[in-house]
Amino acid sequence: MKQTKTLLLVAILGLGIGLPAAAQQAQSVLDIDPGVAMLGAGAAGISVANGAETLYYNPATLAALPGISFSSFYASYLGLANYSALSLTFRNWGLAALLLDSGGIDGYDADGNPTSTLSYKNTGIIFGVGIDPSILPFVPNMAFDFALGARVKYVSAQIGAEKGSGFSFDLGFRTTIPDMRLGPIAATDMAFGFTAVNLFGGINYDVETNDFLMDLKLGGSARLADVFFVALDLHLGGSAQLGFIYSPVPSLDLRLGLISRGTVSLTAGVGVNVDGFLIDYAFVSHKLGGTHRVSLTLDFSSLDIAGLSRSMRNILP
Repeated sequence: MKQTKTLLLVAILGLGIGLPAAAQQAQSVLDIDPGVAMLGAGAAGISVANGAETLYYNPATLAALPGISFSSFYASYLGLANYSALSLTFRNWGLAALLLDSGGIDGYDADGNPTSTLSYKNTGIIFGVGIDPSILPFVPNMAFDFALGARVKYVSAQIGAEKGSGFSFDLGFRTTIPDMRLGPIAATDMAFGFTAVNLFGGINYDVETNDFLMDLKLGGSARLADVFFVALDLHLGGSAQLGFIYSPVPSLDLRLGLISRGTVSLTAGVGVNVDGFLIDYAFVSHKLGGTHRVSLTLDFSSLDIAGLSRSMRNILP
């Protein structure tokens, strides 16, 4: 059963993006690159404070959020699986739910003989906190600014009639660097982040436990000349993610990125911010065909209802 289950999970979750097919390691909805905005820029988000999606990448970055943000997205993976998520973040903490389901999958036993048709459902719940120690009265002044974070993840999985669930735990760190100039180019919003993912935990089934894949991730990012943003993430597991964002005007982001994880995927996306109401789109290439995601986000820290109403009147006939 374990071999059959592993092959099924890799078929659903791998989708050509290079997820390892280790039989002793659990693959879950948490292994799919989350979100939409940063996904368009290669999903290089370890050091980036980016609204409600911040929780997906580094819990320490929650300390840098200006206020409340709510986001939701949906994606269909090659017509095989439906993937959706909701996330709500405040300054210093956040909560998210990830949902993945697929049905009508032909089942096979360990000898390759056909069995009944299977369905797969996977739900992930994430809770994270991030704090800047400098706000605590008992912490002395530090030579540099940094934030620490922790994240707890719960996963439930159903493969046919078999069910399992489990927890995992992550830690995060983020620090910012003072602005500087590189010749004529100004470098701002510079940050470095680090996460230790799945320090312990796994999915427990009736007769076995599949451990989560542990990984260490390091990321850096900076804004150049006010209109270009670059981010790079490196994973101890052997993958790398690189993203570029061009913002010709404050309300528009054009994104491009690369994900190297066994195979190389090209990502692209666009984001529009209308007075705190954000629409993001991302595309990820795949050898069997690309996948698309769309998200809607409300950033309450910059939401301007009056401005949004004026914008809609100008757009609508």
